[in-house]
Amino acid sequence: MSKDAILGAIRRGLRRGALPADQTMGLHARLAAHPRHLIPARSQVSRPEQVALFIRNLEKEFATCSRVDDQSGVPGAVADYIAAQNLPPEFAMAPHAELRDIPWDSRPLLTRREGRASASDLVSVQHGYAGVAETGTLMLPAAPDRPTTLNLLCDTEIVILKTSRVVGAYEEGWDLIRAESRSGLGAGFMPRNVMLITGPSRSADIESTLELGAHGPRRLHVVLIDDDLTAR
Repeated sequence: MSKDAILGAIRRGLRRGALPADQTMGLHARLAAHPRHLIPARSQVSRPEQVALFIRNLEKEFATCSRVDDQSGVPGAVADYIAAQNLPPEFAMAPHAELRDIPWDSRPLLTRREGRASASDLVSVQHGYAGVAETGTLMLPAAPDRPTTLNLLCDTEIVILKTSRVVGAYEEGWDLIRAESRSGLGAGFMPRNVMLITGPSRSADIESTLELGAHGPRRLHVVLIDDDLTAR
């Protein structure tokens, strides 16, 4: 069923006709312009301060972070984190080109499998699209080389993120997605979904007692690659 047919069925159900021409033009203009709402001043700081703010907010939300100079330090950071959590040295990894370029063979005891996560996987390694400094949130758009199951099924999720991909506010993250879309439908086409992850999954619904891992990973660790010289 086409979009027009679906919207037409909704209008009929609500007993509404088509929108007046002036309202239609106003909606299209707003969608095209991407107007800004209020942006917190705390995120509009220098690059080093933005990265520091991202890490502080990340850790405030029960996640952890390790920072490496370049991608050669990633295997060691991942191996050290997995060992500290007393987990087997194996993980499911997103089939992303930037993750494949990491010299994983420098830690031969690490075992990786590319693709979607399965219920038996304990650890996932995901490619980080962007990090939002104002809240310590990760932006993870769905894509064939960034499977969403890696964000949901494993008990422990490790996200590899570059400091050059840390932005101040959410609006800047959405700008990246719009500008960098490589869909055949053209620039500005949004992915199927974008997960906004702020810390590990948790809930305090039962007796106001915080429980980690309620609806997803109970551990979230970010390995931050320091590729942006202005952020140091």
